Amino acid sequence: MYLALDAMGIMAFLAIGLVFSHGRKKIDWKSVGILTVLNLALAWVLTSFPWGRAAVQGAAAAFNELVDVAWTGINFALANWVGADGLNPQPVNFVVSALLPILLILPIFDILTYIGFLPWVVKWIGRGLSIITRRPKFETFYSIEMMFLGNTEAPVVSKLQLQKMSPARNVVIAMMTMSCVTASILAAYIQMMPAEYTLTAVPLNCLNALIVTSMLYPVDVTMEEDVIYTYEDGLTVDAGERPVPAAVASEQGPAPQPAASRPAAAATARSGLGARFGRIVARDPNRPRKEPFFSFLGDSILNGGRLVLIVTANVITFVALAALIDKILGAIWSPLSLESILGVFMYVPSLLLGLDPSAAWDMSQIMGLKLVTNEFVAMGRVTDVVTTFPPHHQAVLTVFLTSFANFGTLGMIIGTFKGIVDKERNELIAKNVGRMLLSGILVSLLSAGMVGLFVW
Repeated sequence: MYLALDAMGIMAFLAIGLVFSHGRKKIDWKSVGILTVLNLALAWVLTSFPWGRAAVQGAAAAFNELVDVAWTGINFALANWVGADGLNPQPVNFVVSALLPILLILPIFDILTYIGFLPWVVKWIGRGLSIITRRPKFETFYSIEMMFLGNTEAPVVSKLQLQKMSPARNVVIAMMTMSCVTASILAAYIQMMPAEYTLTAVPLNCLNALIVTSMLYPVDVTMEEDVIYTYEDGLTVDAGERPVPAAVASEQGPAPQPAASRPAAAATARSGLGARFGRIVARDPNRPRKEPFFSFLGDSILNGGRLVLIVTANVITFVALAALIDKILGAIWSPLSLESILGVFMYVPSLLLGLDPSAAWDMSQIMGLKLVTNEFVAMGRVTDVVTTFPPHHQAVLTVFLTSFANFGTLGMIIGTFKGIVDKERNELIAKNVGRMLLSGILVSLLSAGMVGLFVW
């Protein structure tokens, strides 16, 4: 009976995506079907085979090493904020743990973009995944990126792509970002909740983010738009948009001569290994000249610092506003709060995860707590008792809690996009805040329901 209820729940969560869709006629149902089957198969592999979970854990550990390096720099400037040796995984506050590592992560990924490596990776991984999923190349790669980078880092390292993409595609990325998980926090998660289900939730959330966003906010992407941009593309402006300063033009050198005026000897095709190497490393004279590396790096660092301040301000305001709403509701009736209201709304979804009524009510309250505060507060509420729950209850609760989907995350994402894209893109994202929150909730519910099918 409960297995059938769980299966019905998955269909119900997909139906909610249809009901609140921005454009039902644009939904690619073939893509939704492929992704759903793929994710069900992935849930089976990750819950049934240890090597599946080991692969996810290994990739997360690699990104965790990068954050450990960031702790060293933070500790040099702000002594003992991440432990005396700069390697304590429990720093003093949210800004240190979630935001200051951006000051290392952003420049590293900017450098990878500068040298052309990151666009190359995105292009080929995105191309392979898009063939399978029928989704655009960048969106499919971003779903993988979300497995290891948080909801501030993931958009930041892809800022060039976001600045070039249409406002509607920016909305899709913002909605997907609600389901990010930072690799550095996975170590803390698995100390509080069953590790096997925590690690299983991460890749499932990423693919379910593709499913949910393709239903809630379907966007037609043409072949011309489905491109991966490089650093040089960020330097290019449309012809006639602004003149090239004389100083820049002179520094770039004279314009390339037409083929007819080149010496005949240069026009003669050369053969051999040397000629092939020359063709590979030869610079296209029509490509814009790169900014000097250390000037580029300095701008990247400054952008990271500015972003930390923007996100901090947005998070403080969003969390404080939620607290103010709780105060007002409590003044009306003392038991009333955002947590309790959301807990009531989440009761039916909890039942649809295949839980009995009593367990579903308890879980709905934890769900409401997580949405209003964050996953750490919710995990802390059950960490001492979760292992006493039946396996199915453990699995669906752990998977639902393993994401950043909450009100505070809305502030982080809006603040991040405000720091990297223009007003038009920001305004469209702000108009879809409700769908962003719904996206995060539906992704968590779908992931929990899919894992629940295989754990009893």
